[in-house]
Amino acid sequence: MELNNPLYKKQGIHVISAIFTVEKGITKVLLIKRNNEPFKDMWALVGGALYNNETIDQGIKREVKEKIGINIKHIEMFNVFSKINRSPLMRMVAIGYIGIIDYSKVELIKKTLKTSDADWVSIDKVGSLAYDHNEILLDAIETLKQKIINTDILKSLYPTGFSLPEIQKTYEAILNKELDRRNFRKKMLSLDLIYDTGSTKKFNGTKPAKIYMFNDNKKSKNVF
Repeated sequence: MELNNPLYKKQGIHVISAIFTVEKGITKVLLIKRNNEPFKDMWALVGGALYNNETIDQGIKREVKEKIGINIKHIEMFNVFSKINRSPLMRMVAIGYIGIIDYSKVELIKKTLKTSDADWVSIDKVGSLAYDHNEILLDAIETLKQKIINTDILKSLYPTGFSLPEIQKTYEAILNKELDRRNFRKKMLSLDLIYDTGSTKKFNGTKPAKIYMFNDNKKSKNVF
């Protein structure tokens, strides 16, 4: 590596997160409104530039905390975005992260020095975003669809358990398709992907429903 080579100069790294939730059967993504140039007053995914004294995992958790006030625990890298002109300031490679959380369990910081707003937005109502964040979001949505099929990523959405109707509605919301109730129930139980906690909970005045949780170390079962 030749340190004086100009091709090494003026490069940086963005860490960008696509954080999802499901609210009343609607899949939403967390967006912030930028307060600074470039792309001032435009909505964007949560993220920012990586410091040179931190790992990318440390960087994304710091950015999420600074921009929206959430200490996110479960977030994972899913892709790299390296178009040369994705930032007008300098060459910035973006490391994309994906996560899913329960919106009702967190309180967003609406304004910071670098943001003027933050909100959950339905994925089908997202407008034009800053940088290449529309491209990153589309990739993240497709990644999320795959992950709910063959990993236990939904565990972080329901850390204390769920009923089968609840989890089915979540799958349907993210996959954007209706699933047969009997087949879904049979598949989830036959794969040993979930287990009965032995507790029940009432939903909307209905009879008590069994509460299930994801089994540990069951990360490669294909639900469909």
